[in-house]
This record gives sequence, structure tokens and C-alpha cells, in this order.
Amino acid sequence: MRNERLVNAIEKGIVIDHIRAGLGIKLFHFLKLDNADFTVVIISGAESKRMGRKDIIKIQNIIDLDYTVIGLIDHNSTISIIENGVITAKKNMELPQKVENVIICRNPRCITSVEKQAPHIFHLQNAETRTYRCDYCEDHVHGYEI
Repeated sequence: MRNERLVNAIEKGIVIDHIRAGLGIKLFHFLKLDNADFTVVIISGAESKRMGRKDIIKIQNIIDLDYTVIGLIDHNSTISIIENGVITAKKNMELPQKVENVIICRNPRCITSVEKQAPHIFHLQNAETRTYRCDYCEDHVHGYEI
């Protein structure tokens, strides 16, 4: 049985595919899909020829997604926009160069610890290790630690 048959096809919505197995639920929460008033399905551990196992999120609605969050959590994932049961657009994710208010700086001496309204801004320091640097205190965080 093909993975697409595990859940009914979407007429209009979004499919986030090729999510590394186990990261689907993390992505679901970071995108705040648990507060959705429409159908959202998470498929965990689906068989994949390319990945072995993968997660998939199917959203029965067209919504604005935070591509920064998706790229940060799994930069190998893909997003397909579905209209009238047909894929009308497909986007491959990549590591974001700048992340704002997603990663929280843990350095107690950082200005963001004192000034609660200060945005948490991180820039990609090293793509290979997925290391991000705080713009204020230069503390480092690995993307997989969020």
C-alpha cells in the first residue's frame, strides 16, 4: 500500500512531507497546529524508499506557514500545496539564515533575559552542524536543540 493511501486524499490544503521520522509531532506543535479548527493529520513512521521512515503532516486548509520553523526543524522536508486534489506548488525547505523568536537564548546574561520584549534573533553560523548564533550575546545553539 502506498503512503498516500493511509489517509484520504486532500482536496484543498497543504502536505508537509519528507519530515525525518519522529520530528512530525515537534513540527506540529511549533506550527501551533494543535489549535487548528480544521483537520490536521500526522502520519508517523511511514515507509519511505528514500528515507527508510518519515513523518507526514496533512492540513485540510490553505494557511500561512512559518517556513523558517519548518526549515529549522527539518530542512529536508517538502511542502506541497493542494487545490482541487492536485499539487499546484511544491517547495523544498532549507536551513534559514535568520531565525527570529523561534530559538530562545538560554544565556542568563543576554539582553533577552532582562528585556522581555527584545526579539530573540539568531543567525546561521555553521550549516553543517546547524549552529545558530545569538545576535546579542553571541551564544551558540544547535538547531536540533530547540
